[in-house]
Amino acid sequence: MHPLLEHQLLTRRHWLSQSALGVAALSTLLAENDLHAEGGLPGLPHFKPRARRVIYLFQSGAPSQLDLFDYKPGLRERRGTELPDSIRRGQRLTGMTSRQESFPIAPSKYRFARHGQSGTWLSELLPHTARVVDDLCVIRSMYTEAINHDPAVTFFQTGSQLAGRPSIGAWLSYGLGSMNRDLPAFVALVSVGSGNPNDQPLYDRLWGSGFLPTRYQGVKFRSVGEPVLFLSNPPGQDHAVRRRMLDDLAQLNQMKLEESGDPEIATRLAQYELAYRMQSSVPALLDLSREPQRVVDRYGPDARKPGTFAFNCLLARRLAERGVRFVQLFHRGWDQHTNLPRQIVGQCRDTDQPSAALIEDLKQRGLLDDTLVVWGGEFGRTVYCQGKLTADDYGRDHHPRCFSIWLAGGGIQGGLVHGSTDDFSYNLVENGVHVHDLHATILHCLGIDHKRLTYKFQGRHYRLTDVHGEVVKPILAG
Repeated sequence: MHPLLEHQLLTRRHWLSQSALGVAALSTLLAENDLHAEGGLPGLPHFKPRARRVIYLFQSGAPSQLDLFDYKPGLRERRGTELPDSIRRGQRLTGMTSRQESFPIAPSKYRFARHGQSGTWLSELLPHTARVVDDLCVIRSMYTEAINHDPAVTFFQTGSQLAGRPSIGAWLSYGLGSMNRDLPAFVALVSVGSGNPNDQPLYDRLWGSGFLPTRYQGVKFRSVGEPVLFLSNPPGQDHAVRRRMLDDLAQLNQMKLEESGDPEIATRLAQYELAYRMQSSVPALLDLSREPQRVVDRYGPDARKPGTFAFNCLLARRLAERGVRFVQLFHRGWDQHTNLPRQIVGQCRDTDQPSAALIEDLKQRGLLDDTLVVWGGEFGRTVYCQGKLTADDYGRDHHPRCFSIWLAGGGIQGGLVHGSTDDFSYNLVENGVHVHDLHATILHCLGIDHKRLTYKFQGRHYRLTDVHGEVVKPILAG
């Protein structure tokens, strides 16, 4: 060991052994009713929350707002004409279209209609979403700086385009803790869409804890094999043997914790115990045999097939009613640079019915009032065609300047459309909502002042919204 490092460890050991405050802090950390593990940080929530949990339906690859939510009927007359330079305004383009000599306008080929008492315009691709539109707040004026997938997805998950920051679920797990001792506070679920199954990959760091202790990272449930790795007892061990082993291991880990003060050892202690309890809670969670068939049918024909978006939506409701704080569904397949009309049909078939069923199911169970549901991707798509525009085919490139998402429940006003774009869905016209604003609003619904939930790392107090973000007050329920 390097002499300097050894000196630092010895100094730390001496402080821990001599400091009553340090010992008390460690005892609190390891206590069964530990605030970090159960109730979150002292003083949180900062004010009365409207939501207790979040289900985030992240549509990875970027859905086309022009074909789903942002109706632009005037584009039909402009089909095939050049996008005016006055609209482009010299904005950044990706390398996939920056060298195109022509930027022909590609209006959506899908019909739109008004739905609900709110009269919200929706595409014919979303007939099930149309049923619940009065429960939704559609934000048509989202924007971001990121123009490529990885930094854009990372931005939505962590508040930074660079990897390494804690994900939003980790922040909530850290700040508010868990509502169920037998399940993780933060669960991630991944599905692959039928639109573009070879879409951009997703990385485990997207539900990671960054510089927060690793106990706050999301736990990914797998669709093949064991839902969570290493939960099952090794061959030849029963629960009694497992319990004795964990008790002995806990003593060894606590000795090491008292010696070094490494918070990751405390994480190890907590996670071993959680894994032991999950041996019973996870099989019960995944057992759909007691779900009424009418409920399963509501989510669509794939609802009993693990790994599908429909199955994950049903599982998200079951996690929510068991008190899991943050459930994030990642659905790949929306990156439609070519063959958009064919690919987007498959994506909507995957997601439309299960998303609407989740809203209806939560509402019927009395859970929607305190569950915030978010649906959306990392940016939007261009009005101009990428590649060749034909009579029945077009593609769209990345467009961060304006796009659409929706929110429901948990303190959000339903039946509302917020913000607007120009006639080309290319620039914002009013009420722009930045990624940091969305994060600030999500935290607000959970009773958190986004400026006060911080963590000191490398000498700086960090937060999810960095040094930005304003709560979008007009979309909040009264």
